[in-house]
This record gives sequence, structure tokens and C-alpha cells, in this order.
Amino acid sequence: MIQKLPSAPFYLRAAQATERFRRHALLGYAIALGATIAAFGLRLALVDTLPDGFPYLTFFPAVILTTFFCGVGPGIVCGALCGTLAWYFFMPASGYQGALAIGFYALIVAVDITLIHLMHEAARHLRQERAVSERLYENQRVLFQELQHRVANNIQFIAGLLMLQKRQTAADPSRAGAILSEAQSRLETISRVHRMLHDPGRVHLDIGPYLQTICNDVLESSGARNVACVVDFVPAQLDLTRLTALSLLVVELVTNALKHAFESGEAGTITVSLRPLDEARYALTIADDGKGLSPGVDPGKGDSLGLRICEGLAAQLHGKLTTSSDRGTTVRLDFPKDVPA
Repeated sequence: MIQKLPSAPFYLRAAQATERFRRHALLGYAIALGATIAAFGLRLALVDTLPDGFPYLTFFPAVILTTFFCGVGPGIVCGALCGTLAWYFFMPASGYQGALAIGFYALIVAVDITLIHLMHEAARHLRQERAVSERLYENQRVLFQELQHRVANNIQFIAGLLMLQKRQTAADPSRAGAILSEAQSRLETISRVHRMLHDPGRVHLDIGPYLQTICNDVLESSGARNVACVVDFVPAQLDLTRLTALSLLVVELVTNALKHAFESGEAGTITVSLRPLDEARYALTIADDGKGLSPGVDPGKGDSLGLRICEGLAAQLHGKLTTSSDRGTTVRLDFPKDVPA
């Protein structure tokens, strides 16, 4: 379970709340002037209350608050105005002591402004990092949901495959061993396809080279050394769910061609191509130059497990399978480029 990020701490929210003031320069300088006037008025009101030696008492908060809410520029302006007013109206001492007091005030104001500026910069970097973390969290959440969906689909597909194999075994118990071997082979194929699809090194791989690799794996595992597989694909954009179904369909049809199109040791070629039919549809074609279909055989009315699997995968792609036999066998799938709404 992916845990949600905790809420932002108070100081980050407070720093972010000041962005509006610090983005508008005129507003910031107006606030600096207003804060200076307010601090000066308060200092005048307390002139008989405060003892001597506190000329800057009401001006420091004005500088600090102005810098915090409005930024460095308004803070410097506020500090300069407050220092001038304090020196002119509330500093009886002159000469060395006056210069020392002004220098002390300038140092304190400079330190305050610098610290507040550094705090805002640190808060800005933290907000940026938090925004990145929030995007990563959202991506992880979406990927986790997609992973759950894919796992559920894969389990459902495997369950359906095993159910079909079970029916075959019930119809002909003597072939149970061969049927289980076929099931094992298909599950291994599904595993290879998913491993390749989710390999980070293949994220930007074109469909053509990817399916060429799959076809080469099928040829190698079948031991058909005299049969070549040629893949001819146009660039196409398919989501992983449809690309998985397309991959499994290609594997099933290429495997079927290797089993039935060529005699043992006979040379031949299997061509896998993807071409656009129009702006809305693709045509996937798997053709071999083997012996073709036997006379009188209607592949669309067969009851083989491979045919059922191919029809199920074609349905996932919202497509239609057709088969023809002319100097070999050609299976074609017409399917939409985009998932129908």
C-alpha cells in the first residue's frame, strides 16, 4: 500500500502564503511604507512611556514583518526609513554614540533581513522538492492501480487458458501430458512477453524491433532453424494492455505456423506486418509460405484451443480475424488504433 504524503508543515504553509505579496513589487513597497508609518506612530505614542535608550523598539518588528511578507527589497526600504526616523526623532545622543547606535541598528536589520531571505529560499526549495514528491506519489499511485488491473487481467487470462486446456484433457485424457506441456509453454510465453514489456531498457523501443525479438525467441525455442521470421511494422502507439494482447496473438499465430505450415526441416518464411488500413484502423498480418490449409478446411469454424485463444486476444483488441490460403496461409487482424469508448 502506497502511503500518502503528510500535510505540509506550518512554516511551509506560512511562507507560501506570503508569495502573493512578494510577487507584487508595488504592493510590497506600499506595505513597507505603511509599516514604517505605523511603527513611527506607535513609537510617538510611547515616547513618554519608554525610557531612554530604546529608539528602535517599535521599528524592528516593522522591518522583520515587512521582510517576511514582502521580501528583501521592501524590507531594506522599511529598514532604511525606520532607521532614519529613529535617528532623527528618538536619538538624543550624537557623535560617536549616535554612530555606534546607527551601526548596531544597521547590523541587526541586515542580519534579520538575511536570515528571513535564507528562510524563504529554504522554504522555496522544500516546496519544490515536495511538489516533485507529490508528483512521484501520484505516479506511483496510478502505476500501482494499473499494476493491480494488469495482474487481475493476467490471472483471468491464465484461468481461461487453463479452463480450455482442462476441457481438452476431459475430451481426450490420453493427451493430458501433451496438453499440460502446451499449457506450460504458453505460460512461459506470457512470462517472457511481460518481462520484455516491463523491462526499463525497452521503454522507448519501437514495436517492430520488440516483436522481432519475440519472434526470434519463438523460432529459437521451437528449434526451427530453417524458418525465418520477417517483421515489418510501421510506428504505432499502443498502450501496454493492447500491446500485451497483440504480442500474445503474434506469438500464438507464429507458433501455429511453425507447427502446421512446414514439414520437418523444411525451409520457409513467416512475415509479420502491421500497416494502417485508414486513419482509424490497423491491419496485423501473419503470413507464411508453407503448404497452406488443407482443401475443404474452414479455419473460422474450427474448435482448436489455439483458435479460441486467438479469437479471445482479437476480442481484447476489438478486432476481427480472417484467414486465407493462397501459396501459404495468411491470418489478418483488423483492429482500431484507439480503444473504443
